[in-house]
Amino acid sequence: MSTAYKRLGYAAWVLLICGFAALYALHLQADFPNHSPWYRDWAKYTDEGWYSNAATRAHLFGQWYLRGDFNPAAAVPLLPALEWLLFFVTGVSVGAARGLAVGLFFCSLLLSYLLLRVRGPAWVALLAVTLLVTSPFLYSFSRLALLEPVLTALMLAALNLAVRLPHMRRPAWGAVFIGLLYTLMLLTKTTAVFLLPALGWAIWLPLRKRRTDALRRLLTVLATSGITFAAWMALLTAKGLLVDYRYLIFINTYPKPSGMLWPAVSLWWSLHGTLWADHILEPLAAVVTVAALAAWRTRWGRGLLLDPVFGAAVLTVCGYLMFMTYQDHPQPRYFALVFVFSALVIALGAGALVSAAGETARAGWAVLAIASTAAVVNGAWTVSYAAHPEYTYVTAARELVRYIDEHPNGRRLLVSISGDEIALMAHLPTLCDDFSTPVPGIPDLPAKIAYYQPGWYAAWNDLDPGTLADLHSHFTLEQVARFHALDDPDRNVLVLFKLHPLAPGMARGQNDANLRVPLPGDKIDIPIE
Repeated sequence: MSTAYKRLGYAAWVLLICGFAALYALHLQADFPNHSPWYRDWAKYTDEGWYSNAATRAHLFGQWYLRGDFNPAAAVPLLPALEWLLFFVTGVSVGAARGLAVGLFFCSLLLSYLLLRVRGPAWVALLAVTLLVTSPFLYSFSRLALLEPVLTALMLAALNLAVRLPHMRRPAWGAVFIGLLYTLMLLTKTTAVFLLPALGWAIWLPLRKRRTDALRRLLTVLATSGITFAAWMALLTAKGLLVDYRYLIFINTYPKPSGMLWPAVSLWWSLHGTLWADHILEPLAAVVTVAALAAWRTRWGRGLLLDPVFGAAVLTVCGYLMFMTYQDHPQPRYFALVFVFSALVIALGAGALVSAAGETARAGWAVLAIASTAAVVNGAWTVSYAAHPEYTYVTAARELVRYIDEHPNGRRLLVSISGDEIALMAHLPTLCDDFSTPVPGIPDLPAKIAYYQPGWYAAWNDLDPGTLADLHSHFTLEQVARFHALDDPDRNVLVLFKLHPLAPGMARGQNDANLRVPLPGDKIDIPIE
């Protein structure tokens, strides 16, 4: 093929990628795609609001911290800090927060390309980017203001520096910057701890023949990250916010099954969970990895295993799967980072196989054909999502706030598990009923609602008996409105209640079992279960 035709082909390929990327930036206030395979993921109801609440509160209500409520910014401050800066330009809106996530996804596409171009040809890098940008899974989750897009971009940036350390004029400074990036990863999502082996491998492998230099760079990264992260923890301690950090760890610690074999069962569930991301590409990435390990004596296998990018990508996937195994609570959104690095594994594997000879090259072309077919199918799926946006959630949030404003009831303050999401969408002050950081004087939800005296409560479809008992300790409930939103049959109706304070001196003990049922003065038409 002539150079001119080759350049034309690459230009058309890049334009196709840009076209798919542009779809991510459209309809940013639309729902998470309704009736998708991931419709039960709670992130679309809550997580955007939770991890944005510091920025939302700071701009709308003058303070980022709400004593006794859920304040995750103490532990994971980077995303809310970026949103806080962004909101000075855009104002507070869910579209702006999601636009930031999409911008970070675009950075990840560029960083993925640059990472694979360190040792590979352009077509391998473009194949990886194509698999990413056509993915309906990434389209769904990378357009939410979650922690995963930030963590993915930072990891890719750190790996780009790591594999280039041997060629830097001042590698010591490069290692310092990697350490700073790793601290930012820890301040984005605490699960970054499980990504350290991948980062260490990417630093060590290119320098393995110069062990003193490799050890020096690793120690520089660890020292830089250790010092800067310790400084953040010291600041939290000085400001009395360590309890909020510990609380985030506490609520993300799930009970482990009984029996000695639970890690194996949990690992199987985590591995099976990769199919959430893609039924074709995730198994293909596993096959490529196993084949490379089995063929480590061959030229193509050894070359692939000694590629620091390939090893780092595999270790990133394995590290995150180990986190989900330990946690024993995998969720679809966790696999967004896993899928990005699985795509890199596939592209690098295809490149190594195709460049070999004989049957090995044919296997490479088979991998390439399977990946290309998946990209076509996924691309059509993604286009379908982009072409049919729905706005049920943002509409429900705004109608709920309009109802509250038209029917005053004490304080204009809402209690809801999705309260922070509603605040981001419709600028209403809210409290979370699911999480309450225990602080002196406010040890739990009943104490929190007694302290803040909200006027409203909102639930999805039904009432939790425990939450009802907590509310009954100070209020009676009057169901006043329903707003349909999203697609989960268990959570597709947002139900609004007025909270009517009990007479002075009539506060009840929230552990009383009879508070878990409707009481005289209540008006509740939805199930309690």
